[in-house]
Amino acid sequence: MTAYQALTERFQRLSRLNHLSAIAGWDMQTMMPHGGSDARGEALAELSVMHHEILVQQTTGELLAQAQNEGLDDDQLANLREMARQYTDAALLPAELVEAKALAGSRCEQAWRQQRIDNDWQGFQRNLVPVVDLARQEAQLRAQKLGGSPYDALLNLYEPGMTSQRLDTIFGDLTQWLPELLQEVVAKQPPLAPSQTTRIFPISQQQALAQAVMQRLDFNFDHGRLDISAHPFCGGVPTDVRITTRYDTQEFLSALMGVIHETGHARYEQNLPSQWSGQPIALARSTAIHESQSLFFEMQLGRSTSFLKGLHPLICQNLTAATDLTLNDLVQQVQRVAPGLIRVDADEVSYPAHVILRYEIERALINAEIEVSDIPELWDEKMQRYLGLSTAGNYRDGCMQDIHWTDGSFGYFPTYTLGAMYAAQLFNAMRDQQPESETAIATGDLAPTFNWLKENIWQHGSRYSVDNLIQQATGETLNPHWFKRHLEQRYLGR
Repeated sequence: MTAYQALTERFQRLSRLNHLSAIAGWDMQTMMPHGGSDARGEALAELSVMHHEILVQQTTGELLAQAQNEGLDDDQLANLREMARQYTDAALLPAELVEAKALAGSRCEQAWRQQRIDNDWQGFQRNLVPVVDLARQEAQLRAQKLGGSPYDALLNLYEPGMTSQRLDTIFGDLTQWLPELLQEVVAKQPPLAPSQTTRIFPISQQQALAQAVMQRLDFNFDHGRLDISAHPFCGGVPTDVRITTRYDTQEFLSALMGVIHETGHARYEQNLPSQWSGQPIALARSTAIHESQSLFFEMQLGRSTSFLKGLHPLICQNLTAATDLTLNDLVQQVQRVAPGLIRVDADEVSYPAHVILRYEIERALINAEIEVSDIPELWDEKMQRYLGLSTAGNYRDGCMQDIHWTDGSFGYFPTYTLGAMYAAQLFNAMRDQQPESETAIATGDLAPTFNWLKENIWQHGSRYSVDNLIQQATGETLNPHWFKRHLEQRYLGR
């Protein structure tokens, strides 16, 4: 057996452990009774340690070195590169830290579910402090080895090669033009149709609508399912993708758009290269690329007037309280721009402000420039600066609204806006390369769109770097110009 073959067997075993962890984690957030949280957290921590110990064995490093000289083809070399990246990332951490992080994250996330409902910042802060302390320890270990700031070391886990310096340039440019654009869009909007707040949209009807829309988006129900959770997410594995949303009987669009968003994640997972299943090359390229697919579905496609024409009959058929909803009213509601407190409900114009706010806070937090106790005041200050809204005393809809920090996912938030930029660039390239795709969307034919995504993004997994993947698909690396142009065209008609 060659060194490379031995590595593929080892990473296949690691993939199976990830499979178990993913499904157990999904169950923890959807089906598991509250009383099972401690034991489940311990079990998931045990899986994390087992995965870590297998990955960082001395023989893994030796096999990686030997395999470099075995005459591998391009795909095998790409797989070997990703193996080495996973090994390096894991080898920087002791098993004790891996276990401690998993346990602290599980405790914090489970407690957060009720603490957010109760607006209990003090209780949440007590659980978040150890999560942040452990994240700082991890960041320091990684930064000492890899260079750069502690925050950059965590950012690299989600978006390989990205740095806060580059983000500061991208987001700095964004903050120069976004506030004025947001004001202009809000001022230009027509008045909304009469309020429908007294209407009731039963959850069962919303679920039926969600299933119908997922079918239209070609979600494979033989390899996935839709459930309810406190925070919408996509989890599981490519052969068993689990997505969730949350429902509000007073309105249906937030749940529906959440489903479209998560279906974008799911379609990417379901179309990753199956011939490399179980190997690192078969994984999604990066978090921003993953977010680009969900935002391609939700923002570029799902909120377009063309797509909404086909969505409108499904809404009227499935929701009794929406039978008199006109297409024009639907488009106005879906494309409504109004700064709000909740990130996941934000329109695509104001959404980047939510991301930049979180990025600035978590970067300062991991770099030990602020403490957990400083978060609420900073959050309120930045909400007022970027969106003109206050969250003073409202922790539920302020700094406690997201699940990400509860398990130590620092470095994740910037990928949402990077993903929005990639999505706009990809959609523009698709229209240029096959103009018929946009016409097809208006008639309900989404096959050209999905075929283009599969050819240019989905089938490649992690074969290429982010820059190379986007360069091949669009002819250039990340160019925020296309995001600005998209917003101006949709909301200002320029």
